Amino acid sequence: MSYIKAETILPKELIEAIQQYVEGKSIYIPSKEKQEWGSRTAAKVYFRERNEKIYETYKTGRSLKELAQSFSLSEKSIQRILRDQRVALKDSVEAV
Repeated sequence: MSYIKAETILPKELIEAIQQYVEGKSIYIPSKEKQEWGSRTAAKVYFRERNEKIYETYKTGRSLKELAQSFSLSEKSIQRILRDQRVALKDSVEAV
């Protein structure tokens, strides 16, 4: 993350108002439009497809331990993914 000196972009009055709350510290000012996680990369698609594959593989009879080893995840993570996939499928069926 790069920093911009406040003096170069903000009016003196605004800097003085901010200094009433914080002085000599770095502060984060969020953007107006929050972007959804994964919207800038293919990560969201990758994880969705991976989790669907884990669920489909589980349905063929593979154990949690085998899935954890195959996908390099903990058994706890596999359990969470399976639970989330079941909930997502249930919700999509109910929506129809």
